[in-house]
Amino acid sequence: MATATGHAGKAEALAALEPLVEELTARHLSDRKLWMPSDFLPASEQMTGEDIKTMSELQDRVRGVPDPVRVSLALNLLTEEGLPHFHRLIAVHLGSENAWSRWNFMWTAEEDRHGNVLHDYVRDTRLFDMRAFEQLQYQYIEAGFDPAWHDDPYQLLAYTSLQERATQAAHANTGKLAAQHEPIIQRILGHIAADESRHFRFYRDAFIGLLNIDSTRAMESALKVMPRLAMPGHNIAGYSDMADVVHRAGIYGPRDYRKVVQECLDAWGIADLTPDDAAGREAQDKMMAVPARLDKLADLIERRMRSKSFSFDFIYQRLMEF
Repeated sequence: MATATGHAGKAEALAALEPLVEELTARHLSDRKLWMPSDFLPASEQMTGEDIKTMSELQDRVRGVPDPVRVSLALNLLTEEGLPHFHRLIAVHLGSENAWSRWNFMWTAEEDRHGNVLHDYVRDTRLFDMRAFEQLQYQYIEAGFDPAWHDDPYQLLAYTSLQERATQAAHANTGKLAAQHEPIIQRILGHIAADESRHFRFYRDAFIGLLNIDSTRAMESALKVMPRLAMPGHNIAGYSDMADVVHRAGIYGPRDYRKVVQECLDAWGIADLTPDDAAGREAQDKMMAVPARLDKLADLIERRMRSKSFSFDFIYQRLMEF
């Protein structure tokens, strides 16, 4: 087990994991089915009559999409549009010209399609007031996303495991509700969720590799991000209200995150670890207690929840009440 101290020691651990990263990347490439945004939303000079008909009917179908689902789509899309920040964070924490950077470049290319296809969809369907939405997107990118990880690459790997799984759930749940009104968006969100599932598998297994060589510090780092995951969109103007709408609509909320945490604990095998130091045993106990803490937080939020009204510029200030 690695015992080097400080971030230099953690960099050595990441270097030791590069053969595993190569294996996980190769597995990912063999499992994926690469798709492109135009597979769902044709846009070319040589579109068939059927393509033109489909795109024409699309605008009519989306008129029935409820505003809470539109808010969820906006939040999902804005989060995906934060890709420049996520690429930078992975590059800064995991280095360059190594197995991690090769993964990061490929991961970035795959993730880039998510924002592209969702942005194409909401524009083609006229789902939002696009000027208002684009202002929100610009403000979010300009505000940045720079979590206080203090140059700790272990926190990044714990965060990406949790966040990829949470994002998968948010996309899939949004797609299920939207499908009642418009099937193409469910197909799009289903493919995005499948990508996120494969990305989660990579980060999950990379973190398992980390636990195998430096379990105590890996658990201590995970504990700094697990209890209150700082969602990548928290700098979006109006994020709290948007997340509240998504929660009240039953799409994604604290109890969904609790399931994500439990899944990661189980997949990482935290309960089965046998730390050989007091710090490791303490971190293990604290990690296993996180789901109960999240249950209490969800209970508290639900007890305090009262009827509330919401409105957003990107859906023309229409009133929503829960």
